[in-house]
Amino acid sequence: MAETAREMGSLPVTNVQALAENFNNNGVDDDLQVPQRYLTKEPSAEEVVAGGDSNCVIPVIDLNRLVDPRSSSSECAKLVSACRHWGFFQLINHGVPDQVIGNLKSDVVKFFNQPLEDKEECAQRPGSLEGYGQAFVVSEDQKLDWADMLYIQVQPSESRDLRFWPTRPSSFRNSIDAYSLEARELGHRLLEFMAKGVGADPASLRAVFQGQAQGMRLNYYPPCRQAADRVLGLSPHSDPGGLTLLLQINDYVHGLQVKKDGKWFAVEAVDGAFIVNVGDALEIMSNGKFTSVEHRAVIHPTKERTSVALFFFPSSDMIVGPLPEFMKGNQVRYRSTSYQDYMKQYFAEKLDGRKHLDRLRLLEL
Repeated sequence: MAETAREMGSLPVTNVQALAENFNNNGVDDDLQVPQRYLTKEPSAEEVVAGGDSNCVIPVIDLNRLVDPRSSSSECAKLVSACRHWGFFQLINHGVPDQVIGNLKSDVVKFFNQPLEDKEECAQRPGSLEGYGQAFVVSEDQKLDWADMLYIQVQPSESRDLRFWPTRPSSFRNSIDAYSLEARELGHRLLEFMAKGVGADPASLRAVFQGQAQGMRLNYYPPCRQAADRVLGLSPHSDPGGLTLLLQINDYVHGLQVKKDGKWFAVEAVDGAFIVNVGDALEIMSNGKFTSVEHRAVIHPTKERTSVALFFFPSSDMIVGPLPEFMKGNQVRYRSTSYQDYMKQYFAEKLDGRKHLDRLRLLEL
């Protein structure tokens, strides 16, 4: 992933945070219109299921119950069911220290609150996705997301390009380092329990991702008072990696939606929880036992939303296909592919649901 991100690029676009401040500072002005390139959907064009109904929320997994021998088996079964039917779950009692998370949240907020010229000190450069800017902008006429982002490579530490790591706030680098180390171990533990839950060697998935690239995307979704129901913060997509850990920075501003059975389900983040989802590579490796699900981010009319996503990638040199441990007599459901080629294709096009993954499917689940 590190090599791929440094080979690919994204066309430069207007800073959305600055654009939104223009609108919000002027209030609702009929003469001030959201540019057409950001108007991506019709109001209420698709059914959205509110997250308040207990039957419609993504499952909550308790790491303490996974670790406890008395409850590990039943919680593993719940974890596997969540990964198969939802592709998402919320993780509580995850063990990442509150101070580590608090420091990260504080520094992410401070970074995005800086003047634009300060943030642009770590701006993307031609031919690279790392840095402050936008991703998946591949043509001059495509629709755009109502968001800005900072993408950096965080692990292994020797893969970091510090040109794109902010120096303000001064504690930013230490906060990111501490958080990425804690989250790395957490991700590896989850992979072990996921493998264990389907009867595979618990070390099988961890071995694939241990020591490999981890990228971090800091997302800033400004409010859009004029057209919140017409813009998207992040277009519908599935993640290309193995596992994603999402940390919500604003505790009471929700925007993530997950697609299931043709409907969008609004995710209300549990206080202190991680939102975890399966990526394309893991669906392929598990031969469909785990599902990489389409998701998107929507915009609030008056409140900003910030989040941090940590992505776990396999080696770019790997040929990704169903792992023997996950076959057990089942038919092969996915074609194998060079992961480097998969990532190059993924980043060379605009976000568009699960199309990259569906191209590799041989059999329906």
